[in-house]
Parts: sequence; structure tokens; C-alpha cells
Amino acid sequence: MKHWLRLLRHRWLDEADVHRVLDAAALGRLAARVQASERHHSGEIRICIEAGLPLSYLRRRAPARERALAMFGKLRVWDTEHNNGVLVYLLLADRAVEIVADRGLNLQVDAAAWRMLAAGMAEAFRAGRFEEGLAAAVDRVDALLRRHYALADGERNPNELPDQPVVIA
Repeated sequence: MKHWLRLLRHRWLDEADVHRVLDAAALGRLAARVQASERHHSGEIRICIEAGLPLSYLRRRAPARERALAMFGKLRVWDTEHNNGVLVYLLLADRAVEIVADRGLNLQVDAAAWRMLAAGMAEAFRAGRFEEGLAAAVDRVDALLRRHYALADGERNPNELPDQPVVIA
């Protein structure tokens, strides 16, 4: 029964639901936050918001983590010069959050820190504060990237990935 309820929830939600909880202005503010962050470190932050999982994922009862890893690859977050890209993934239907960091940053940050970051986001999402949760995640990832990949004075981040959040219906 639980599987069928999940299937219905994922098929019911679409891009309009994403834009209901994160309108164009909110997405713009998040993009600006990512852009401002990337002025201080060599890392790249991508935000991906998905209404519901594709049917192929639902059939095999795939977790949000599997989809986040797939989107990490599809959005080429792994393809940065210093291997320090981070994907912040929100699956609206499950109100699930996943953080996927590239190998360079994962060598510097332990799994417990990533779990804590995701837990803080999940708490905000349960309360319906989606923009606030994503903004806090960007700020926390920014702090980690500044600690491990800060830019030297006069150095610039070439912005290897787009800053605008990706919305998948």
C-alpha cells in the first residue's frame, strides 16, 4: 500500500507544484546566493529541484539518493577542475533532500557533516520553508568550500556550471 501511495504522490506533482513552493523570484534569489558564494572559493554549487521521480525509478522503488547521484552526473557537477562540485537535490514528492559532493570535497568533509546539513534542510522542508532550507544549505556548503577551497586575493572562480537552480517536472 505504501508503494502505491508513493507512486500516486510522485505522479500527481509536477513543475507547477515546484513553482508554487519556489516561485521565479525565489529561484532568482537562490541563483544570486550561489553566484555570490562562488566569488569566494573555487567550488561549484548546483541546486536541483524535482517534483517527482520518473516512473522507472518508482517501479524499482529507488530512493532519492539514487536519483540525486544520477542528476549529479547529468548536470556535470563532477566535471569541475578541482573536483569540488556539490549538488543540493530536493525531491518535492518525498520532501527528501540529498547532498552529493565530488571526490575532492568528500576527501575534506566527513559523511556526518553532510548528514547534518541534509537534516537541517529536511527540517525546514517539513515546515514548508523550501527557499529558507535551500538558502541555508547553500550557506553551509559555501562555508565548507571556503574552508577547503578558498580563493587567494585577486583569484577568480571561472564559474564552470550555471548558478540557476534546475527544476525538473
